[in-house]
Amino acid sequence: MFPTVNRPFTNDNVAIDTVTVKPPGLPGILRIPEPAQGLVVFAHGSGSSRMSPRNNQVAEGLAEAGHATLLFDLLRPDEAADRANVFDVALLADRLVSGVEWVMKEDRTAGLPIGLFGASTGAAAALIAAATLGDRVSAVVSRGGRPDLAVEVFDRVNAPTLLIVGGADTEVLKLNEEALKRLGCTKGLAVIPDATHLFEEPGALKEVIREASGWFSRYLTREDRAPRQ
Repeated sequence: MFPTVNRPFTNDNVAIDTVTVKPPGLPGILRIPEPAQGLVVFAHGSGSSRMSPRNNQVAEGLAEAGHATLLFDLLRPDEAADRANVFDVALLADRLVSGVEWVMKEDRTAGLPIGLFGASTGAAAALIAAATLGDRVSAVVSRGGRPDLAVEVFDRVNAPTLLIVGGADTEVLKLNEEALKRLGCTKGLAVIPDATHLFEEPGALKEVIREASGWFSRYLTREDRAPRQ
């Protein structure tokens, strides 16, 4: 059973638990719809946490689409106080790998196909984790991500990967367009018109949820993934 701090409660058909990811003992939020098609583990961006309002909104949308989600802090408070750790994508990826391995062993989520959702620098961590975990990761989605920080693993990413970028986030869009050319896996680029880096414009985050839900619903299955392009 999951080690919970609070008793689980339900929101419609979604059970929500406060959990501790061990090791290294990081707090998280686990949402499990009934039934669940897959499980998406989140990697937050620099300076953020499991409490990110945007990631939680995306997680709620994915739960409505039938995907369990895990949002957890990638750093302990003392680690987060050091700005170098906040941008250490290798460290963040290592924590993300630990989170995936932890949740794959838990009773209620064992056997579910695993997806990764990374925001900003967390997207680089998600790509590195996908390369590390190999076939244990079935799909990756990046929101306003910095895939250029993980360029050294592009040739080892096999999971179908969707890059979601705001149309007005011009510099990040260029980085994602270049990453799209270099990734060898099944891949896609979704540009949300007029959206900036944080997708704060009316309706922008709903479009992110729509794109991410569609990608995960397509690839988080127990069947073999599409071959590399």
